[in-house]
Amino acid sequence: MLCILLSPLSVRMGLVPSQAPAVSSRSRILATAAPAAAEAAPADDATATKTKVVMKFGGSSVRDAERITEVCNLVVAQIAAGYSPHLVCSAMGKTTNNLLQAADTALVDGTVDLSAVRELHTASAAELGVTEDESYAEVLELLDECERTLGGVAMIGELSTKTRDRIVSFGERMSGRMVAAQLRSIGVPATQFESWDLGLVTTSKFGDASVLDSSWPTIKTSLDDVPDETVAVITGFIGKDEAGAITTLGRGGSDLTASLIGAAAGYDEVQVWKDVDGILTADPRVCAKALPVSRVSFEEAAELAYFGAQVLHPVAMQPAMRVGMPVRVKNSYNWEAPGTLITGAQDEDAGLVSAITSKSNVAMIDISSTRMLGSYGFLAKVFSAFDRNKLSVDVIASSEVSVSLTLNKNSEILSKVQDGPMNREWAATADNRALEGLVADLAEVADLSLSNGRSIVTLIANVKRSSSVMAVVFEVLDALDVQVEMLSQGASKVNISFVVPGDKEKQVIQALHACFFEDACLVPMH
Repeated sequence: MLCILLSPLSVRMGLVPSQAPAVSSRSRILATAAPAAAEAAPADDATATKTKVVMKFGGSSVRDAERITEVCNLVVAQIAAGYSPHLVCSAMGKTTNNLLQAADTALVDGTVDLSAVRELHTASAAELGVTEDESYAEVLELLDECERTLGGVAMIGELSTKTRDRIVSFGERMSGRMVAAQLRSIGVPATQFESWDLGLVTTSKFGDASVLDSSWPTIKTSLDDVPDETVAVITGFIGKDEAGAITTLGRGGSDLTASLIGAAAGYDEVQVWKDVDGILTADPRVCAKALPVSRVSFEEAAELAYFGAQVLHPVAMQPAMRVGMPVRVKNSYNWEAPGTLITGAQDEDAGLVSAITSKSNVAMIDISSTRMLGSYGFLAKVFSAFDRNKLSVDVIASSEVSVSLTLNKNSEILSKVQDGPMNREWAATADNRALEGLVADLAEVADLSLSNGRSIVTLIANVKRSSSVMAVVFEVLDALDVQVEMLSQGASKVNISFVVPGDKEKQVIQALHACFFEDACLVPMH
């Protein structure tokens, strides 16, 4: 049987044996934490060249006046430590969701209610003491402009994705002005920039736009013109197309903005400040003893994100990967934590497994056909049917006469702007129609069976030692009486994935995490 794992990175193939002995990854993670912390700060020498970085802050990091104050104090500390930072900021707290809700309310009810967004920004500005700053006047103007846009939606009863992008953009535009005002209030020269003012130009795919390559040299020239001591506060997640219409960059859009800005400008590092201590060995909601991973490769981080981890989106790392610029994931609530460094190289000292992640509520399809035995056209017919019905595949395992695969549902790939009750309903309907079309297309050559409620468990592992990894996995699953329904190793040589019943997902992850990271395995570690 041929096993293939499909992701944005590569096509997947079968297992590679290895006889090296298994060891726990826990000691490796703890041992490398201290060097990572030391590496995080440049030398103290005042004559040394400052390390140029882009610091990206998500919505939870700038959710209110208290958090904006903390972020600005962090920026001051980074400057004192020898960094020369520019910032990329997301919208404050739940502002994006509130703007989307306001847009839906204007469309459905014909009323304009921006009260939650206005209250957050005016109250935060008052608490920060920046109501006399020129940026606050701009925030008020943006609030008024947003209300006028919502009024237009209510009046005509229409909400295009283009208009939705415009409405959502107000969150980032106001957040950046609030942060810049607070920095100036504590003596740090700061200027707010819309991303398009620096030259970020996108396609016109509203809700999920892509950045044009022509943006790169313009961004570099624009940032080179910013005075050395000035902190640029740049809007994340948004851009403009060539016609000047505001667009959004889809999932991971603010992280993508930060990665793009740093890569285009030739900076030393991008720091993505989250509300966790970096990339963890597992979801802490599933494994209470999840540990920060000190270092991973871009490939490993992308695989983690693709198969369920929420720290970084694979697309967001592409600009950094393109130029080999390191990305560091840090915790804005815990400055001292060393975080996770993402580079082009794998950690040579890594243990058997670096991290475990999963994808829930997966649908698995089995396609079999003895009628196509030995026929070279079987797989061609299968993949053509998936292409015609616009179905995206995560994992696939095939033989001469059968194919098993899992589906990446439409509802999982909606962008933040595209998300919402109406679009989720559309996505579910589209999935059903696509499956019906697939059955019709393949009915003459194959039998299909659908199994819902499955989960993909993925190990980011040293696959040169896959035999050792899988020996532990199979012994643990046998002890838990859990059957593997599909197995695949990535051609990227960084992951091993398998499909299990959905109701066993957490139990499997907890048991494997105990083996690889907690020295508390159900079975002997060889």
